Amino acid sequence: ALPVSNEVPAAVGGPVALTLHDEPTATREYLQSRLGAADLAIWDARGPLEYSGEKVLAAKGGHIPGAINFEWTAGMDPARNLRIRSDMPQILAQLGISKDKEVITHCQTHHRSGFTYLVAKALGYPRVKGYAGSWGEWGNHPDTPVEI
Repeated sequence: ALPVSNEVPAAVGGPVALTLHDEPTATREYLQSRLGAADLAIWDARGPLEYSGEKVLAAKGGHIPGAINFEWTAGMDPARNLRIRSDMPQILAQLGISKDKEVITHCQTHHRSGFTYLVAKALGYPRVKGYAGSWGEWGNHPDTPVEI
């Protein structure tokens, strides 16, 4: 057995220098300013009923104008322990979520879209952002446009 003590050792070193980068995140204002851009793909990782507005989890139902719905678990391969599907590059390209575009992914609270963000990064997409506010912010904001 090792010796046990309640004495707190003195701190070693000093403050750690950190640099925060905001490149991986999109704010509501940023996303709103990019709506309609030819080089933008908005990946809505929510379920189809949320996307269509049939299931409303905010003040407004529907989706961000121009958003492409591909539910997050549809990108998982159950036969390979939920790894990214091997045909994901083709699926995303067919949907219009292509590597030449800036991809902004979101869901309701940016938990499900955390996976889709990682999928795009793992597939080598050069410009990917996660919209942390997601539908919880967009669908409750009075000045955001919505499509149904």
